[in-house]
Amino acid sequence: MNVEIRFLDAAEAASHLDALVELLRDSVDTGASVGFLPPLDAAEARAYWEDVVAELVSPSRGLALAWVDGKVAGTAQLVEADKANARHRAEVSKVLVHSAFRRRGVGAALMRAVEARARQRGKTTLVLDTREGEPSEQLYQSLGWIRVGSIPQYAEIAGGVLVPTVVYYKLLGDSGR
Repeated sequence: MNVEIRFLDAAEAASHLDALVELLRDSVDTGASVGFLPPLDAAEARAYWEDVVAELVSPSRGLALAWVDGKVAGTAQLVEADKANARHRAEVSKVLVHSAFRRRGVGAALMRAVEARARQRGKTTLVLDTREGEPSEQLYQSLGWIRVGSIPQYAEIAGGVLVPTVVYYKLLGDSGR
């Protein structure tokens, strides 16, 4: 399987809006805890991606898109901190892989691409969070991410249940390889 990953500018991202909406809806509706509750309405998903597209005019937000056989298979974002004492770090967010492409290396390829972009942009510290117990935890750990700990009752899932999230970091300098 050949995974192609590119970082998109605002115009390119806008041209893939329908696929991004479908990807987000599929991810949320199959259990991803990424800030939305299932079933995700198409209008809500579109509004989210329109906001992301608008933010892509800033170089501090990067949107990676993965394709497999010409189909949108996943995405990840790199959101750089802009405070004077935090310009060395960034957050990895909305790592999404369409259910049809999971467990096939798309997530790992996206993470490697995001880490490479962070290095190119001079970032040395990356952070992310994910729902505790998710398969994504195995992915992040396999790529050298360090689990900091969990925060109980952090996110709501379907049915109103509050679940913990887990915080991870990765140092990209010599100590993080």
